[in-house]
Parts: sequence; structure tokens; C-alpha cells
Amino acid sequence: MKKISRSSNSKLLKMEEFFPESFRLDLKDERNAFFKLCKEEQIWICKPSCSNQGRGIFLLKNPAAVNTLQAKLHSTEEYLLNKRVPSKAPQARIVQRYIHQPLLLEGKKFDVRSYLLVACTAPYVLFFAQGYVRLTCVNYDAASDDLTVHLTNQYMQKKNSLYSQLKDETVWRMEHFNSYVNEKFRKTNGLPKDWVFTVFTKRMQQIMLQCFLAAKHKLDRKLGYFDLIGCDFLIDENFKVWLLEMNANPALHTNCQVLRDIIPAVVHESL
Repeated sequence: MKKISRSSNSKLLKMEEFFPESFRLDLKDERNAFFKLCKEEQIWICKPSCSNQGRGIFLLKNPAAVNTLQAKLHSTEEYLLNKRVPSKAPQARIVQRYIHQPLLLEGKKFDVRSYLLVACTAPYVLFFAQGYVRLTCVNYDAASDDLTVHLTNQYMQKKNSLYSQLKDETVWRMEHFNSYVNEKFRKTNGLPKDWVFTVFTKRMQQIMLQCFLAAKHKLDRKLGYFDLIGCDFLIDENFKVWLLEMNANPALHTNCQVLRDIIPAVVHESL
């Protein structure tokens, strides 16, 4: 990354400027660092890697929950060692510091799914596509144990009893989001007009590009290879932009009107 910044004149973001503090639980050093750090009352979100639709995600809301997880991982490790299966590490999971003061839209938590298309790897050709805003069905409460309050994806929101009557309100077009920010936040927060399509969009592109440059040496390079990656961003109440995760195999369901308008175009343009 340092080589890239020297050659391109663009200022590189430090990881902590856009990615919540995270640890891999399948790596012993990172696992130990997390358990050492995590002593006081704070919320962490624990999620499996190589999964989607919110499967296997849970919140660690207090030291007791962290101790339970530590004991579980330790017993799994002991079991694998005793069975002499050294190659099998504990399930690949990541714990990520929970951003507990997100910006809210009409009282609801939201995040933004946008797209990075790696159209070609020989040579590299990248495209960015605006996506959509994903909202929860119910108002945000950091203390809630209901995962549908914390996770915005459609698969998780379907588990909420209000989903069937609210499903078209759980997804906003970026134009609607932009108008809402202009109307509700622009003056009070001193934002430039159309913050969503200027500052926010540029920051998403900057973060996506930086992540791509950091990982591109791991990609198989062959003419005809491409990939569509779904990138999830959260905005906190100070209008700081956070990358939550980047998803291979992003959901392309069209179960509400906004998605019926957006997803086919994303697929069509990708092809």
C-alpha cells in the first residue's frame, strides 16, 4: 500500500479511519489480543466468514458473553488437539467492534449496499455502482436483543413480524436517501448539498479501491475472470463512513419494488 501511495499521489486512509476494530478468531494471536482487550462493557458483533444473509451472527454484549465464547473456543481447540487434527482451526469467525451510534433514518438503523465490479483482471478494470439503502423494520435500540434491530439485510428483516407490511419501506433508492439527508441533516450538520452523491460516494469509491489494491495480488488473473462484490457501508451520527464488509456472491433477490428496479440493471450492466 505504501508503494501505491508513492506512485499515485492519492492520500491513503489508515485502516482505523474506515474499518471498525476487528479480530480473526481463527488466528491465535488475534484471538488472544481480542480476549485481552475485551474486559469492559461494550458491544462486539461476531460473524462467521464465508457466510451470508446474517447466518451465524450474534452480539457479544457483556464480559460474561465474551467469557462463554472464550471457553467454547478453548474446548473446541482442546478437542481438535486431542483428536490430533492440527490442521483444523476453530471456525473462521471475525469479531468487530459494534458502532453503537449509527445515523438513523426516521429512527431506524440502516446501511448502504453498493457494488464493486472487477470487470477484468488482465488488465484490471473496475467499476462502481450505486446501490440502495437497507433499513430495519423497527426503531433502533442499542440494548435490544432482537437481531432484526441490529442487522439490516432482507433475509434478517423477513424474520420480523412487521416485515410483510413494511417491506417496501425497508429499502430506499439512493435518490430518496439523498433528498432525506438534504432536508433533515444538511443545515444542522453543515453538510454540502447532495452529500450522498458527492462526499459519501467519493468515500465509498476510495475505500473500495484501497481494499481492492490491498487484495489484488491474491486474485487469480485470467482473461474472462470477473466478480461482482457487494460492499456494505454504515454512516455514524457524525457522518463518518465505515466499511462493514465486502461480500462475494451478493444477494440479487428482487423482493420489493426498489430492488426490482435496481438489481436487474446491476446484473445487466455487469454482463
